[in-house]
Amino acid sequence: MESLDDLARACEERRGQVSSLKDLEELRVEFLGRKGRLAQCMLDLPGMSAEDKPTAGRKANEIKAALTEIIEGRERELAAAEAGAALSRFDPTLPGRRPQQGSLHPVTLVTQEICDVFAGLGFDVVSGPEVESDWYNFEALNIPPEHPARDMQDTLYVSESIVLRTHTSPLQVRTMLARKPPVAVVAPGKVYRRDSDITHTPMFHQIEGLLADRKVSMGDLRGTLTAFVRAVFGADTRVRFRPSFFPFTEPSAEVDISCVLCGGKGHVGSEPCRVCKRTGWVEILGCGMVDPNVFAAVGYDPEEITGFAFGMGVERVAMLKYGVNDLRMFFENDVRFLEQFA
Repeated sequence: MESLDDLARACEERRGQVSSLKDLEELRVEFLGRKGRLAQCMLDLPGMSAEDKPTAGRKANEIKAALTEIIEGRERELAAAEAGAALSRFDPTLPGRRPQQGSLHPVTLVTQEICDVFAGLGFDVVSGPEVESDWYNFEALNIPPEHPARDMQDTLYVSESIVLRTHTSPLQVRTMLARKPPVAVVAPGKVYRRDSDITHTPMFHQIEGLLADRKVSMGDLRGTLTAFVRAVFGADTRVRFRPSFFPFTEPSAEVDISCVLCGGKGHVGSEPCRVCKRTGWVEILGCGMVDPNVFAAVGYDPEEITGFAFGMGVERVAMLKYGVNDLRMFFENDVRFLEQFA
């Protein structure tokens, strides 16, 4: 019993010598640990008489509670002292930490820039559903069920007549059904195809455009797209049109621009250009004069109305504009990549 009383006095005396939480933990182990001084005192309990055991047990519990309160009280004092010290070190005149700021995704930035350019040329921006009927996505665009161009699309079907749109051209059809000429629109949005590799993804972004009115010519198409290219890539960018084929335009062309890396030279220093493969040109979009069958499908008179249409992949433009060499970087959400566009 005297040993138990001595423990409380000894712990109280040691309490004042503890100046850190580390020292306090050592004090706790010394008195309350599994092999501490209280546990050593309790080793004598089995040898005591039956009359003394209850008294000794109660006394041991009281001492344990007293030791716990001594240690926890000192812990509160040390914590309060540490908080006071931290407060004394605080300088309210120092600038605060600014929260990390995000930025728009590069695909969004390029989409906005392209739409702004065409808005400045008088085009409206339209949007619509990503799940389309076969008629809007194919047939109204002069792509009947047996047309080989359907194989080029690698379509994702929801049902026999419902698809995930393979391009944003259905929005051109919807716009012409809702408006009378003149019509000038660009249609940005997500599109879907069954494709995935270093240069293709199952979901990507396109912007397609349409101008329909009386006496629209190929010269209008060339002038409009040349102005667009030079607004996005610089006034010195050269543009060329190559004959091509699309089922909803005739005649059709693909548009090339002088390489953004080598400036159209085909080489960088003594090394061949990795972007244009020594040609000095890179393909950027497809275009053409709207096929009369498309106008007939939406109720326009092909004898009176002419027009042009074009389409481009936003990721393609972003890769050329920002020098990105792997399409997948746009979809990996790597903060180290994205924060460069803040």
